[in-house]
Amino acid sequence: MPASGENVNQVDPSEDPQFPEPDESLVIESSDVSEGDSEEATASAPAPPPPAPVDPAAKPKVDTEVEAKMDWYILKVAFNREDSIADALRKRVKMEGMAEHFGEIVVPSEDVATFNRDGKRRVSKRKLLPGYIMVNMRINDDTWFLVRETGGISDFTGAAGKPMPMEPSDIERFINKPEVGEDEEEAPIKIGIPFKVGDRVRVKEGNFENQEGDVDTVDEANGRITVIINIFGRSVPMELDHWQVEPL
Repeated sequence: MPASGENVNQVDPSEDPQFPEPDESLVIESSDVSEGDSEEATASAPAPPPPAPVDPAAKPKVDTEVEAKMDWYILKVAFNREDSIADALRKRVKMEGMAEHFGEIVVPSEDVATFNRDGKRRVSKRKLLPGYIMVNMRINDDTWFLVRETGGISDFTGAAGKPMPMEPSDIERFINKPEVGEDEEEAPIKIGIPFKVGDRVRVKEGNFENQEGDVDTVDEANGRITVIINIFGRSVPMELDHWQVEPL
């Protein structure tokens, strides 16, 4: 055992084979650790949820401002069935829950007075446009099919199969009635006259009974017609009540 104070030879670990030099590939720098931790943290973060699936059969959303517009349209219908077809369309609109897309359904008509053989006056409705009805509605696929699938309706009026809204002047003429003021009198009810200009008629009573002539004018407000009768070789206009003549 060496005595105290003697120099003891120290062994350098780098020279001793029992202490090999460290492998540089195993040395991890602090910057590498921080980058690795950052990448690992990013990889472990939850991914954003995938977008919701789109149903191809779903109807596209329609702008409510565009959808809110309603117009008047004319429908071609079976002749002499205008009233029953209009009622059927009203019922279908209610059954299908589409009342919000439809307004009025109108058979344009006017009041006329007729007289029977006993001279009794009767007021009835006369259709202004036989074979047509008018509907205030919003056009879309559902309303278009509902109208077209109603029995007795053939089509909308329009060009190239596209429904065409009515002109404002036609709406005023056939649908909107002018309001009568307090100081104004209501327009007299027209008298239904079964004759038109050019019809050949025979006078059935009065001074010219059995005389034949042609209808020249028709006055529905007063129920009178003017007939051109040949008297003594001259054409003479005679104003008669419509019930004084009969058709030939």
